[in-house]
Amino acid sequence: MAFDFKKEYREFYLPKTQPELVTVPRMNYLAVRGAGDPNEEGGAYKTSIGLLYGVAYTIKMSKLGDHRIEGYFDFVVPPLEGFWWQEGTEGFDYRRKEEFHWISVIRLPDFVTEEDLNWAKNDAERKKKQDFSPVEFLSLEEGECVQMLHVGPFDLEPESVEKMDEFLRERGYENDFSPTRLHHEIYLSDVRKLPPEQWKTVIRHPIRRK
Repeated sequence: MAFDFKKEYREFYLPKTQPELVTVPRMNYLAVRGAGDPNEEGGAYKTSIGLLYGVAYTIKMSKLGDHRIEGYFDFVVPPLEGFWWQEGTEGFDYRRKEEFHWISVIRLPDFVTEEDLNWAKNDAERKKKQDFSPVEFLSLEEGECVQMLHVGPFDLEPESVEKMDEFLRERGYENDFSPTRLHHEIYLSDVRKLPPEQWKTVIRHPIRRK
């Protein structure tokens, strides 16, 4: 049976609908960086998603080809995630989507090295006749965070963020945003198949003691 990160690491992918504290260890990701409104048709954000999945599935399906990745085990491709920020803003303002900066990511199994990623990019480019050079290897340790499951449209996320902020205030914590500690979202729903009121998104913020 293929290894499923969501099932094996439920504490990171399936939190409750109320805020909770979590310590997130170092994880490796496929990553594409960009900026702009994620809703723009044919825009950079939607292009980044195609690049990530193209490389992720090349790695997953390498078991059927001649290339052998040391330590390989079959796995379910993890959900799409994103790190988000706006210049000069604590957290970010959902109303100004054109000012978003983002890093779109998909988690990698630990057996995947940067060398394996380079092979996968080249193989995907050869097969799909597309430039996969924007995809990079990202290793990140988030550390101590607050998170919760947000159910509903993305534009209503501030309601969940306010619950997280109140949870922190009551326990003597505060947000700890920085260039390396960012607003983090994990997308558990296929937004093409479900109405917005059923979308499920993990929201995670870095924190510190006051």
